[in-house]
Amino acid sequence: MRDRLRVLDWRICLPATALCVVGVLLVWSSTRAMPPEGSHTHLWRQIAYSGAGLALMTILAGADRWSLRAWGPPAYLTGCLGLAAVLSPLGVTVNGSRSWLNLGVLQFQPSELAKPALVLALAALLGAAPDGERRRRASGLPAALAVAGVPLGLVMLQPDLGTALILAATTLSMIVIAGTPGRSIGLLAGGALGAAALAWWLDLLKPHQVQRLLVFADPAADPQGAGYNAIQALETIGSGGLLGRGLFHGDQTGGRFVPEQHTDFIYTVAGEELGFAGAAVVLVLLWSILWRGLRIAAQAATPYDRLVAGGIVCWLATQATINIGMVLGLAPIIGVPLPLVSYGGSSVVSCLAAAGILMSVRGEHRAAPRTHVTWS
Repeated sequence: MRDRLRVLDWRICLPATALCVVGVLLVWSSTRAMPPEGSHTHLWRQIAYSGAGLALMTILAGADRWSLRAWGPPAYLTGCLGLAAVLSPLGVTVNGSRSWLNLGVLQFQPSELAKPALVLALAALLGAAPDGERRRRASGLPAALAVAGVPLGLVMLQPDLGTALILAATTLSMIVIAGTPGRSIGLLAGGALGAAALAWWLDLLKPHQVQRLLVFADPAADPQGAGYNAIQALETIGSGGLLGRGLFHGDQTGGRFVPEQHTDFIYTVAGEELGFAGAAVVLVLLWSILWRGLRIAAQAATPYDRLVAGGIVCWLATQATINIGMVLGLAPIIGVPLPLVSYGGSSVVSCLAAAGILMSVRGEHRAAPRTHVTWS
């Protein structure tokens, strides 16, 4: 047990655990008035999710580089199969997206498994060391795009625009970290913008997705429809003032004015009940994990380790930015959970698994001799 604890990086473990505790409290507060009242179902489930995730984080923290490499292909294949199964009769539609897989006693989102799986797969591909650095940079991009294109395409078929943006941003960041020439990155970015414009022009987006994007510019244009969530979220998070109304004492939260407040809009509970100070603490805890991840990436002993750490940091940073941006009216509402805080086993477990992988990479750095790493 002592050896297992020794591999933990407490600069990741402590803020991750603190965010889980905050998440449990905020989920409890936002669901205590949900029927059936007094059952505390969401509370106990969130505690179980967090406990399972922390156990997985501890296990992954002790894994070596070769174990991560071995787990990458099976995890990627499992994630893609899960995303394909979602489109079958086993899939469940929630809020307009067929993102959930129903296995009777268990429901989960395969797209959450696809996030760490894609990071490991791309790191193994782009972090390999074949016959020279230039050849790797030139030949790795098409293969990386093909690997990323499978889960990205399956997610778009659900459709889940938020997860698709996270997967795309993670892929692009890892391609940059791998040292891909700027010209190739520019062509890739131009192609992505062209594809987005074509999707809009051909009406490939679902009506509710188009409405969310349009109402982002002016939520007041449809205050009782598509703009309702954005308006209520701003009112709720702004009502807490500096120190908040107190845990379990939020009027907006208790009245359930914000839909999906325990999942995508959990940050509004922090703003109302814990105030600006409490909401800022949540950001600081998230930032501390990201900063530590960047340090691990910068000190990584191999390109593979650097890509794994950098990909995880970009994934978590993008997801947190989109979620908080939705709440503050700085981003369209596209349904993205706040890492480690929002209700849901799939998200909590995958984010804690990412924290464990970061600690594993850090352990490899400590075990390996120090080498100079360039970010060319």
